[in-house]
This record gives sequence, structure tokens and C-alpha cells, in this order.
Amino acid sequence: MSRHDMTIYEHIGELRKRLIIVVVFLFLAMIAGLFLAEPIIRYLQHADEAKELTMNAFRITDPLKIYFQMAFVIAFILTSPMLLYQLWAFVSPGLLEKERKVTLSYIPLSVLLFLAGIAFSYFILFPYIVHFMMKLSGNLNIEQVIGINEYFQFLFQITLPFGLLFQLPVVTMFLTRLGIITPMFLAQVRRYAYFILLVVAGVITPPDVISQIIVMIPLVILYEISIWISKVSYKKALQAEVEAGNAE
Repeated sequence: MSRHDMTIYEHIGELRKRLIIVVVFLFLAMIAGLFLAEPIIRYLQHADEAKELTMNAFRITDPLKIYFQMAFVIAFILTSPMLLYQLWAFVSPGLLEKERKVTLSYIPLSVLLFLAGIAFSYFILFPYIVHFMMKLSGNLNIEQVIGINEYFQFLFQITLPFGLLFQLPVVTMFLTRLGIITPMFLAQVRRYAYFILLVVAGVITPPDVISQIIVMIPLVILYEISIWISKVSYKKALQAEVEAGNAE
């Protein structure tokens, strides 16, 4: 049965089945995350940017909170390929055969970009911010007393949004193939997009100009790459429509 022949209740049933698969996989990934959380937390505590910091727990529940938060982050990363595949499986019956193959290839690309965003923010942006804050504290004669909860909250605040922001090329490619956006539209709204990216950079980084510039540069590059990708996808979509018309 094609997607167009399904009733609204069959659509809901299909979506429910996909969600159950994702929830079950997330549960299993959470179990794996509980085993992986401790060594990863230890590694992050002894990384170069944290060696000079002494972690403190200001509440008795802070270690447990960080442990479960890290386990959930690990589970989310492990589940993301399955989540993307189930999303693809839900919408794929409404796509052409060629579009199904193309959009399926987006899944590994999306996961790689997510990991690349986290790696960029952790290995480049995060150390700079930590060193900047420590230097500022020294200049002001302030002794830093670091809470483990605050440290990891700040780490998650810096790294996870970058994993999502690095999805911009994949999202652009997908929306272009669906005909929702065009490269012409992306080029038209470039100045507004840059302003939004600047706001995002200001939200996820401390209020210093250097940090925001470090964040803005890759975001602008990603947006320009997204425009180029959109052009390629737009041409392929037009070509597919012409081929479909000729076949009829």
C-alpha cells in the first residue's frame, strides 16, 4: 500500500510503530550509556582544559545528576542514527525511488556532521573559553571554585548545540529536495540568516567578542556550504521532475 492510499488512522499507527522502535532503542542505548558514563566523565575531568581545575560537588546529588545526564547524552548520540532512519522510513513511501536512495544517504552524513560539531566545540572552542575565564579570574584575583554540576552543564551548553547547528547542510539539502526552500531564497535571506547566527553565537557563548567570532566563522561557512548544496539539490530535483514528466 502506498503512502497516498493510507488513511489518517493508518498514518498514526505507522508513526506510533516508528516511535516505539525509537523508544525501545533509546532504552537499550541508555543501559549502554550507564556503563560508558563513568569512564567518559573521568576522561573529561582529566582532559587538558580541566587539569588545572578541582571539581567540587556543592550538593550531595550533583555526582548522580551528572552521571545520568552523561548517560542520556550518550544514549541520544547512539540513538540518533536509528531516529533518523525511522524518520526516513516514515516519509520514504511518499518519495520517488531515486529520492529514497538519496535521502537515505543523508543519515550517515548527518551523524558525521553532528559528531564534527561536537568535536569542533570541544577541542577548539571550549578550551579557549575555559582558559579565557581562568585568565580573567587571575587578573581579577578571583579564585575559581568549580562545581562539577556547573562545569558539565557549561560543557553540554557549548558542545551539544554545535552538533545540532552542524546539521544545517543536511537539513537544507532535505528541504530543498522536498521543494520547501530554494537556493534563491537562501541567498535572498542571507543577511537575516547571518543576524540569526550571530544571535545564536551570542546565546551559546560567553559575552566576549573573540568567542563569538570563533563561533560565527564556522556557522557562516556552514550557511554558505548549505546554499551551494541547495543549488546542487535544486538542480537534481528539477532534473527528476523532467525525467518523471517524460516517463509519463
